[in-house]
Amino acid sequence: MILPCNESGIKAAHDAIKKGGVVVFPTDTVYGVGCDPYNQDAINKIYNIKGRDKTKQLPVLAYSKKEIKDIAYFDENSEKISDKFWPGSLTLILKVKDKKIEESLGLQGKIAVRVPNHPCVLALLKECKLLVGTSANFSGQSSFNDSSEIASKFSGYDILLDGGKIVNSGESTIVQFEGNELKIVREGKIKSESLV
Repeated sequence: MILPCNESGIKAAHDAIKKGGVVVFPTDTVYGVGCDPYNQDAINKIYNIKGRDKTKQLPVLAYSKKEIKDIAYFDENSEKISDKFWPGSLTLILKVKDKKIEESLGLQGKIAVRVPNHPCVLALLKECKLLVGTSANFSGQSSFNDSSEIASKFSGYDILLDGGKIVNSGESTIVQFEGNELKIVREGKIKSESLV
């Protein structure tokens, strides 16, 4: 089902997620595919849709830093960098705090988290608070940045929130701190020189 990113579309997507559904949505980086991060069946569905290896963990999107503080630990460095780049295209790997989410996502002590900067996904996150948010693609292939391509080439989800074509798309930059040292796991839209 393809729905617009308006109040009724967001409500339908939220209702679907509550029932264990999988939703595709636009973000400030690429289109994401997500579900309730506490729902094991929905998480398995995402792995199957993407053909993704279950050893590759799924990241979590949040409405704000407040929600992330409920599930992960921040140190001084991660506090600073998140304040600088959130909402935005920076994914932080933090120590997981919430045991339920650690179990449902099959995490091993760490969780990748981000507050995106796109009105459609933020409206959905305002209702859901937290979502699994991995790129809408087949594992190993390019991510989609256009809803019409998703509609014709990607399947298995319940709802596509149509945000048209994402301008200036690109993957998020993934970082983690090892002590005081910043390690770039994947360079994406935010370039390494901006992080220093």
